[in-house]
Amino acid sequence: MPKKVLVAMSGGVDSSVAALLLKKEGYHVAGVTMCLGIAAEEDSARCCGADAIDDARRVCDQLSIAHYVLDYADQLEEKVIAKFISEYQQGRTPNPCVDCNRHLKFSSLLNKTLGLGFDYLATGHYAAIERKDDRYLLKRPKDRKKDQTYFLYAIPYGKLEHILFPLASLTKEEVKDIAKKEALPVAEKPESQDICFVTQKNYQEFILKRAGAQLPGPIVDRQGKVLGRHRGIVFHTVGQRGGLGISHPTPLYVLSIDPIRNRIVVGEKKELLARGLFADDVNLLAQTWPDEVQAKIRYRKKEALCKVTAASGRLKVIFSEDQEAITPGQSVVFYDDDCVLGGGEIQEVFHGTD
Repeated sequence: MPKKVLVAMSGGVDSSVAALLLKKEGYHVAGVTMCLGIAAEEDSARCCGADAIDDARRVCDQLSIAHYVLDYADQLEEKVIAKFISEYQQGRTPNPCVDCNRHLKFSSLLNKTLGLGFDYLATGHYAAIERKDDRYLLKRPKDRKKDQTYFLYAIPYGKLEHILFPLASLTKEEVKDIAKKEALPVAEKPESQDICFVTQKNYQEFILKRAGAQLPGPIVDRQGKVLGRHRGIVFHTVGQRGGLGISHPTPLYVLSIDPIRNRIVVGEKKELLARGLFADDVNLLAQTWPDEVQAKIRYRKKEALCKVTAASGRLKVIFSEDQEAITPGQSVVFYDDDCVLGGGEIQEVFHGTD
């Protein structure tokens, strides 16, 4: 009997092609769209809104596969949005895509998938899962520019054997070509780049709408000298340059955010450099690690060589070269060449090697 696969379909090109490829490979395929209760704005390319559900259904109709819609609005609110707002209010910069993958797609939805009798959950992520010596490895895809493993490190190791990433060996251009060749109804659909639940102009407006007016406070230098005022700490993130409203001889950047004193600490760009970090909420995907590994501290940041040790229930990371704008709340993800070793959430930044 062919293996049964449930494909998480957002109504976009990637997940649609993933379903197409799996059907061509002989799997018994069905599609599922997570209804997140998001109202898409006109002319916006949003995933998981009403239009996205319709697009996913049209693709499934063309592929002659079943299409299901599951309500995940409450779980999105509880597991992702609540933390998103809380983290910014605490002066941190969250990563909601990691939390969505961790709690919704590869926990709740995957469990639902297996409970319904499917063998696998598949998505349109650009990543790869490889079995080697009775171990499963999360690896980078062929298309390095679209590599999404940074957002997938939190998948529990035991779940990897039940996940398929059909786009692992394809580039984005190849995926788009397949969609056009097969005349999929979403072939020309633009790609969504934004946080799916933020339908306002920016995340600050979203937080203001949800949490109300924010408390203004001082902007200070590292010596505590007041240089200006901020409208609320949620408007700022570490490494930010613009939006400070301060006249200064040299450009100033946000060095840190102090939620207790409700203040923003600023300084010159060179002061953004730090030698290391502590991370917790760690997920390990590999049993053994080299003495030195590569780490990404942001999705668009280049990997940097570092050493990792366990310290008091969390990971201590020391980089070979100082890194700029290490940001609490963001994820640090570790690699050994193409293999994802694991990752965690940045809690603390430190200067020096101690």
